Amino acid sequence: MKTPDSLIFDMDGTLWDALNTYVNSWNSGLVEENIDKKVSAEEISSMMGLDSQKVLDRILPEYSREEQHRIYKTINQHRAEQVETIGGTLYDGVVEGLKKLSEKYKLFIVSNCPEGMITLFMKWANITEYITDEMAYGVNNMPKNHNIKHLIDKYQLQNPVYIGDTEGDRVESERAGIPFVYFSFGFGNVEKYDLKFNDFNSFTAYFLNLP
Repeated sequence: MKTPDSLIFDMDGTLWDALNTYVNSWNSGLVEENIDKKVSAEEISSMMGLDSQKVLDRILPEYSREEQHRIYKTINQHRAEQVETIGGTLYDGVVEGLKKLSEKYKLFIVSNCPEGMITLFMKWANITEYITDEMAYGVNNMPKNHNIKHLIDKYQLQNPVYIGDTEGDRVESERAGIPFVYFSFGFGNVEKYDLKFNDFNSFTAYFLNLP
């Protein structure tokens, strides 16, 4: 792997854990929509990293795409409110690590989340100033590899890497043609990767010490 000039992060399971917030927003949104269904933490955890359409097809298969999207809009209104007020749990070393890494690399976030969610997360975590740009699935309904390549082209990145926690992240990195760094402390289990880290602090130290 060549020495990178940029680091592109996944969000959920990579920078923070907001599982409980997501579960609560789903359930409060379903209540508002008068849907007699409740999701569990295990159910949402198993779908972390999937794009919204795959999630909707699993949780609300009996509804049409139009109905799914209407319901999801309500759920995301609840999610935005709860992310802004309750947030989640940042992994140890994330804020200080991003601050230090931003002095050496361009930093980005690419996530399969709704439009605006990365912005809310960055504001809540107080890391906006360290991130050059971000891209969410909800902006264009395109897969991560497309959005990764969009940022590569936009900023003329030469040697980016993608950092994530799921097999889906690995696959999308491969499709984008860039190395994959695996965080084992997230939601997924990945067997193939270019680098693996068990905590954010060791990741930060490794990339800060690269020549």
